[in-house]
Amino acid sequence: MERETEACCGVSRPKTTAEKSSGKDEVLSLNQKNEIYFTEKMVRIEGGTFLTGTNDAEGFQADGEGPVRERKVESFLMDSHTVTNAEFSRFAKETGYVTEAEMFGWSFVFYQFISRAINTEIQQVAATPWWFAVERAYWFQPEGPGSSIKGRLDHPVIHVSWNDAQAFSKWAGKRLPSEVEWEYAARGGLQQKKYPWGDELTPNGEHYCNIWQGIFPNSNTGEDGYAGTAPACSFPPNGFGLYNMAGNVWEWCANPFEQELTEEVKEENVHRAMRGGSYLCHESYCNRYRVAARTSNTMDSSAGNIGFRCVADL
Repeated sequence: MERETEACCGVSRPKTTAEKSSGKDEVLSLNQKNEIYFTEKMVRIEGGTFLTGTNDAEGFQADGEGPVRERKVESFLMDSHTVTNAEFSRFAKETGYVTEAEMFGWSFVFYQFISRAINTEIQQVAATPWWFAVERAYWFQPEGPGSSIKGRLDHPVIHVSWNDAQAFSKWAGKRLPSEVEWEYAARGGLQQKKYPWGDELTPNGEHYCNIWQGIFPNSNTGEDGYAGTAPACSFPPNGFGLYNMAGNVWEWCANPFEQELTEEVKEENVHRAMRGGSYLCHESYCNRYRVAARTSNTMDSSAGNIGFRCVADL
């Protein structure tokens, strides 16, 4: 019996036009020395062949998780953890970069994190009522005015669109991973396991990722230690030394989201693939923190559970 498809816990920006900054395109050429920034966090991923996707009944057929296919990957470097607030702060400071959320003037915030002081400046999303469009919610004030990243500099940067992630990657002398690269790295050398560490979600009763515990979207018990984002190096790394390849924040990939998993990178304004799930994923609804799981979003969308990590060619 085909499994019923559930929507993702994410949210997309409606079609509209933001006022573009004249310096937005110029930022991509500021790294004139072609220096690779933050090399100390990168690990070498040895290439090889592996099996992508899953034929498991738990997977979402409509997302193109299956059928299982053999893929070959060349060796590359990958950030051991997602780009942090501290790293994005350096990028913004050195380049003057303005994110798309800042241009639009708002971004999506999960309802439990919204302060009563700003509840007059928010709009609920009908299809996903746990998300609110909050005015002046940006990467440096993730819950809107009055919030800050103080004390969260080692957490993943959020409220960044695919275009923002692409700009940072080019400035850092890197690029976004393809979905094939991401899945190969996330598996950490394991074949056809459900999670980066194996098939059991909580081995020996221990939590290995930051996801939703309780009843989504009303009650999160926070048994894994976090209600929102966790530090980028939380929980044990996988077999390749990569942190949080499941849960915490969704991670942008370079390629468009298509039914068949692809490495092809297009420039059209289409939905881009995201991987890994987030702190809002729960088995009763999203259940996309599995290694084979996929989802997507528009290139200009941003939210409080979307981040990214970079890769580089050898």
